[in-house]
Amino acid sequence: MTPEHGNGRTLRARDPVAADHLAGAPEQAATPVPSVPAGWDRSADLTKPPATIPDPAQVEVPEDLRREIEEHMAKYPDRRSAALPALAAAQRVHGWCSPEAIAQVAAVMRVTPAYLSSVVTFYDMLNSEPVGRHYVYVCTSVSCHLRNAQALADAMKAALEPGDDINVREFECLGACDMAPMCDVDGRYIGPVDPSEAPDVIAAVREGRTPLPGRGLGDDGFHLPWEQES
Repeated sequence: MTPEHGNGRTLRARDPVAADHLAGAPEQAATPVPSVPAGWDRSADLTKPPATIPDPAQVEVPEDLRREIEEHMAKYPDRRSAALPALAAAQRVHGWCSPEAIAQVAAVMRVTPAYLSSVVTFYDMLNSEPVGRHYVYVCTSVSCHLRNAQALADAMKAALEPGDDINVREFECLGACDMAPMCDVDGRYIGPVDPSEAPDVIAAVREGRTPLPGRGLGDDGFHLPWEQES
């Protein structure tokens, strides 16, 4: 028997499972719900006090960091647009975007730490936990992948020693295809890099030296192997 509305029109269920059920067919098994991160549907705790902006008088900020943040803020009509470069500057000072680093940036920018935390957790080049004060990003996108970038990334990881304050990770694209395979070492692009050179690169970072001098983008006399020196 087909259920009907009071006006005589047939009720048509939009859900196929519900439609079969209404028609007397055996109920179908529900589709498994995909797993999601814990807490994704947790509602906001409205009993907590509202987020506040740290008092600049109570937050000690290194003078050089304060100056750099203020310089970034001066470039934009909305000071919040300086969040990314300001957090990157704090990360260079602290090694990661620690609660202390975020509080310092918040005090200078006059925003809440919660706002800055939302930025940190969105952008994966900002670290919400200590992973290494120095970084080596190995590009593994198409151009680099075709030139054995995976072997380079594996060699960089293998060259690490216990206690190294270095974050080695694979990166989808660093936009320097003509240097493939290449990597970004603390903001300096070097390439092409052979996997056999990975121990030298890691050792240089560990010891505070410039990795592969003359092989970095912008180095004096830098040229790609297939280019003719002028």
